[in-house]
Amino acid sequence: MIRYALPLLAATALASPAMAAEVQIAASGPVVELNVSETVKAKPDIATVGAGVSTRAPTAVAAMQQNARAMDAVIAKIKALGIAKEDIQTTGINLNAQYDYDRTAQQQVFRGYQASNSVSVILRDVPKVGQVLDALVAAGATDINGPSFSIDDDTAAKAQARKAAMEHARAQAMEYARMAGYSGVRLLEVSESIGHTGPVPMLRMAADAVAAAPPTPVEPGLVGTGVTVSVKYEMTR
Repeated sequence: MIRYALPLLAATALASPAMAAEVQIAASGPVVELNVSETVKAKPDIATVGAGVSTRAPTAVAAMQQNARAMDAVIAKIKALGIAKEDIQTTGINLNAQYDYDRTAQQQVFRGYQASNSVSVILRDVPKVGQVLDALVAAGATDINGPSFSIDDDTAAKAQARKAAMEHARAQAMEYARMAGYSGVRLLEVSESIGHTGPVPMLRMAADAVAAAPPTPVEPGLVGTGVTVSVKYEMTR
C-alpha cells in the first residue's frame, strides 16, 4: 500500500536530527472518507505456463533418474524455442512413494515411487502460446499448467486507472459536500493499493491425450490493471 499524507496544517518540532517529524493534519469541517476502484483493461503481452514431467519407477533412484532425463529434454526444447534462460524457473521437484489399497487384504500395497519436476516459463510471443504448449508435450512434458496472461509493463495502465480513480473520488466527495450544505472539498489524505485482474485459465494435459493437429487453441482476451484509492476530504464552505 502507498500512502501520501498532505501536510495542510502541520505542527512539527524536531528535537534532534535523529528524531522523525510527525505531521498532524487538522480539519475544521466534516470529513468524508471514500474508497474508489478503477480498472484499465488491455491486451496481454506475456503469458506464463507451467511445464513438467512425472515419472514412476520401482525405486526412488530410478524414478529420479528417469525424471531427470525426461525433464532435460523438455528444458532443451524450451530453450530451442528461443525462450531466454532468465524466463525459465524451476518451481518444484517432488518424490513420493506410491501405494494402492488392497480391499481384499485391507491394507496399503507399495507400488513404487513417483518423481516430478516442473518449471515456470514466461512466453513473450502470446500468439504462439498454443504452439509452444504442443511442442512441450511432444518433447515429453506430461503436466501443463496455465497459461496466465499479464502485461509486462503496466505503468501506463496504472497511471490511467489512478487518474480515473482520483477524478471519481473527488466527484463523489463533492456530491456528499453539496448534500451536506457545503460548497467544496479539500483533500487531506490519499492511500493506494494495486491489483491485477484477468482470465487465468488452467490447462492440464497428458502426453497421450494430445492430437497431432490442430494446435491447442488459446485466447488471451484482456487483462486488467486495477487501482484502489482511499481518500479523505474535508468539506469546505
